[in-house]
Amino acid sequence: MKLIVGLGNPGKEYTNTRHNIGFMVLDNYLENATWHSKFQASYTELKISNELVIFVKPETYMNLSGTSVVQFANFYKISSENILVIHDDLDLPLGTYRLKINSSSGGHNGIKSIINALNTNAFARLKIGVSKNKDIATKDYVLGKFTPDELNTITNLYPTFNRIINDFLIHDINKLMNDYNGAK
Repeated sequence: MKLIVGLGNPGKEYTNTRHNIGFMVLDNYLENATWHSKFQASYTELKISNELVIFVKPETYMNLSGTSVVQFANFYKISSENILVIHDDLDLPLGTYRLKINSSSGGHNGIKSIINALNTNAFARLKIGVSKNKDIATKDYVLGKFTPDELNTITNLYPTFNRIINDFLIHDINKLMNDYNGAK
């Protein structure tokens, strides 16, 4: 069983914001999914290759994402190595991504919340670059909407993100990091 979490903030005012890239990736991957509510999150369950996969979008707002994630992990008895969290990363340029495991929060409050709730950093992450703008306060920047050009850059990466999700279901994170980190 796998748990795939897309980070973001609930509400229409956060649609297409940089912080909501995790929600955007899951919405693209699961475009016709029916979402349900449980543990302060929207979730859906799919059987893929005979394995149950739980997809989660926490509705606790970013800084409390761990509250939902730990409840799903405990309820379904999913170990941390079977969790993939998809989130924005200010330190990566727009149009780039990195797969990681066993790393710090890097200052990302949603990841910090998940690490604290799970009491481990041993879960996989798909970090998606949103760049950084030193002229805009970080909070305002991550809660700002993508420009049409930026959104186009992200949209062009959806097929790659979909492959990463599919591959996470059948391979361990080390293979994924070898296959995708540094790929063009």
